[in-house]
Amino acid sequence: MTEIIPAILAKDFEELREKISRFASVARTVQIDVCDGKFVPSVSWPMHAGDKESVSAIINEEEGLPYWDSLDFEFDLMVKDAHKQFEFFTRLGAKRIVFHLEAEDEKDLKEFLEGLDMYTKENIQIGLAINITTNVDKLFPFINLIDFVQCMGIDHIGFQGQPFDERDLKQISTLRANYRELIISVDGGVNNRTAPMMVKAGANRLIVGSALINSHDIYETIKELENL
Repeated sequence: MTEIIPAILAKDFEELREKISRFASVARTVQIDVCDGKFVPSVSWPMHAGDKESVSAIINEEEGLPYWDSLDFEFDLMVKDAHKQFEFFTRLGAKRIVFHLEAEDEKDLKEFLEGLDMYTKENIQIGLAINITTNVDKLFPFINLIDFVQCMGIDHIGFQGQPFDERDLKQISTLRANYRELIISVDGGVNNRTAPMMVKAGANRLIVGSALINSHDIYETIKELENL
């Protein structure tokens, strides 16, 4: 069965809370899209200057992420040099962290991943995302250091509601041909029409944003996608 992960892009903590509430009873994991205004033009929670209060409360363990007791959280870090802020995001409550290859110095990122201690590796899953325009071969040196790959299904990342770019299918199929056991996520452009193509190419985890946010029945939409 394909794993379906709702994706949330929120400008502030209140919007984050409201959107997470929609998935609290129908999902196991939610992805929080984090945009810094540098790697991508948009800015989202927790990168706004006005987010300090909510961030501080979580960091200081005065409160947790909304519905932390029933959901796990995957942080998709569309952030320049995000590995330098790894501790910050794990303290916010991330159980999975996604770095973007194009946002990192590849040598520095590889050294960082190689240096992670065993406790961190056992408790935090690490993914590496790749844009459509990047040669998939660039991922190969990192495969043994990460838990999964995230292929971006849209050309302009950091914004939800964009159409699927079918160039992504080639990346998925190339990865699956080379790594039979690899977890391959697709993020962007996922809906009932495109999901079967992604799964056929080799994806086994789908990150779904606007198709769920705009759904009249989120639970049924998730079930339909899981069983494609």
